[in-house]
Amino acid sequence: MADSQAETCALLADPATHGGAEVERIDTHISTVFLAGDRAWKLKKAVRLPFLDFSIVEFRHAACLKELEINRRAAPRLYLGVEPVVRRADGRLAIGGDGAVVDWLVAMRRFGAEDRFDRLVADGRVDRRLFLRLTEAVVAFHAGAPVRRDKGGAAGLTWTIDNNALSMTPAIPSILPAAEVALLTEASRAKLAELTPLLDARRDAGLVRQCHGDLHLGNLCLFEGEPTLFDAIEFSEDIACVDVFYDLAFLLMDLDVKGAPVAASQVMNHALDLGGDFQALAALPLFLSLRAGVRAMVDATIALALDGAAREAKAASARSYLAAALLYLDPPPPRLVAIGGLSGSGKSRMGRRLAPLLGVPGAAVVRSDALRKRLMGAELRQKLGPEGYSEDATARTWATLFDTCAEVLAAGHPVIADGVFARPEQRAAIAAVAARVGVRFDGLWLEAAPEVAAARIDGRIGDASDATRAVLERQRGYDLGAIDWTRLDTGRVEDDAVDTARHVLGV
Repeated sequence: MADSQAETCALLADPATHGGAEVERIDTHISTVFLAGDRAWKLKKAVRLPFLDFSIVEFRHAACLKELEINRRAAPRLYLGVEPVVRRADGRLAIGGDGAVVDWLVAMRRFGAEDRFDRLVADGRVDRRLFLRLTEAVVAFHAGAPVRRDKGGAAGLTWTIDNNALSMTPAIPSILPAAEVALLTEASRAKLAELTPLLDARRDAGLVRQCHGDLHLGNLCLFEGEPTLFDAIEFSEDIACVDVFYDLAFLLMDLDVKGAPVAASQVMNHALDLGGDFQALAALPLFLSLRAGVRAMVDATIALALDGAAREAKAASARSYLAAALLYLDPPPPRLVAIGGLSGSGKSRMGRRLAPLLGVPGAAVVRSDALRKRLMGAELRQKLGPEGYSEDATARTWATLFDTCAEVLAAGHPVIADGVFARPEQRAAIAAVAARVGVRFDGLWLEAAPEVAAARIDGRIGDASDATRAVLERQRGYDLGAIDWTRLDTGRVEDDAVDTARHVLGV
């Protein structure tokens, strides 16, 4: 903290400034937040770094205004306004009112630290439904974000790679190993060169937007019961104006590194169900690696300013992120697993259980139910009428499933194909996709007693499937032909079926 801001910090740390309320102070490498009563006051530090300049008060004021503008898109009730710190005629400082402005603050409503998603995840207080709601909040934020074709693409990620390398330099060798930093930089540039046509095409298609830019678990919270994005990047368009899937990749990486790979897979696959952006999976290894590299750089920068145990803790975190960044660039080989069975047999549950075991942050689960909704222009949970199940609509759904699986596999990402696969020709067609791409194929056929399947159908809430008991009865009359896939009884103990599937798949 610059000496010029010491008096402002003393003002904000004084309970008398806040009506006697106890004050809690939180420091990051670029900001200090003071929590008192039902308010949070954020002061930008007077620092200059390779990626920002808060060194003079006018720059900090502009950044406060930008922060308010950007974050109100996702959290309008959380962000209250921008307030000046002024020097009154008697020489004392105050928040707001008349006087010469000495600094600026972002005023926010306060929420409990226990409501941040990093705490929720660490404490095991997040279930699948909450992760789905979080994903929907992120996807909606991206959908409403301004398109920025002047940013992003390969040029944008070149800036990120170069800035990471530059910003890590002061931490070498005291915090980060020089050889690993050099290896990450070289491998990232090689991967970027390979992906340049795709990244530039996505930019030109409007998939680079004014995003959050720092979408890790600590910048997500439950506010008034709703998953909420806050603290988006305001100080650098190079950091914030990025590919929407690169923005999401920060959350996926953070969940994975923090020991929640199942959640990472759930978030990724729900985003794919909602938006159908399977094309982005080709770039996901680089996206994840760069996000881990950013965290390595930030933690290393913070560690340099600390001493003792605190320094070593941050240094260890930085090295852990650096190791993860290297691993993400070397993903496991792609493979295709098809999961078939009549409605209510547990295909989606089986897919969710297996996906995190097949890739990072999980295999892409390509679901016929979700594809059908998208092809019909319907919302994921919207019920379709008979037109959605016409012969033509069904043929288009299966053709899209086969094409999508082939596209994702060719991009190097593992796939789980989820559909009834009642017809022998459908099962043959999905196996042919794997053969054509040249990857391993496994077929799993799930079976459950009719009463168990019917009960599952009755118990569905907010599912993409339109299956009913009547649909199940019709399916039971199908001529399934010879089934040479591994048959699993999912109607008894689910874990037994999953264990058998894992044994068959070797995971």
